Amino acid sequence: MTVTGQDTDGARMLQGLEDGSSSVRLRAALAVGTAPDPRYVETLIERCAIEPEFFVRDMLTWALTRHPVSMTLPALVRELRSERAQARSQALHTLSKIGDRQAWPAITRTLLSDPDDEVARSAWRAAVVLVPEGEEPALAVALATQLGRGGRETRLSLSRAMVALGAVILPALHAATTAPDPQAQAHSRPHARPQAHVHAHALATERLLRDPDAGFEFAIEEAKRVVALGGSGQEGR
Repeated sequence: MTVTGQDTDGARMLQGLEDGSSSVRLRAALAVGTAPDPRYVETLIERCAIEPEFFVRDMLTWALTRHPVSMTLPALVRELRSERAQARSQALHTLSKIGDRQAWPAITRTLLSDPDDEVARSAWRAAVVLVPEGEEPALAVALATQLGRGGRETRLSLSRAMVALGAVILPALHAATTAPDPQAQAHSRPHARPQAHVHAHALATERLLRDPDAGFEFAIEEAKRVVALGGSGQEGR
């Protein structure tokens, strides 16, 4: 078999993805994306699952977007079933960047409620990019089940995802603010989030929808005041 210069360059680039220096890995990912080749796809996806540096992972995603969707999409969808959280998260991120709605059926409720916050956040972002027309209300309901989850960054990610869907989220937010009291909910759902957290997050998200310039911190503090005073957030509407 004759080894061409192109084959040698390709082998060098793929070896660079495993280098101990993050700057070398970054340049290698850039080189692979600059000269895309279907033979690189599996290696790029495998590297996404273990690459520790954010900027290198982002360049790996860019490199994958430079390859044919017919090659990348099936491999990325398979990666969503990985036991490795980073593999699932980065595959979701890459699918959102590719933006091909053929991937929509793979964005399952299991991923939207993944126990790993980074995976869930990536799933929320991917979902609002890939959701087909007419499916937005159902997605809003699914996303609303995650209200009150996690810390500030996780809650902000969910609010941003929901706001990106537009006014279709209002019924789901209203339902979240009128859910049963915490004691009744805890009886049937032992791991349910405190209703006060859910309520405040829903109100803050609605505030952001109505006034995007308000800022999340202002919206959440205002929502907490409403909840503390026993209001529903619907007064005067």
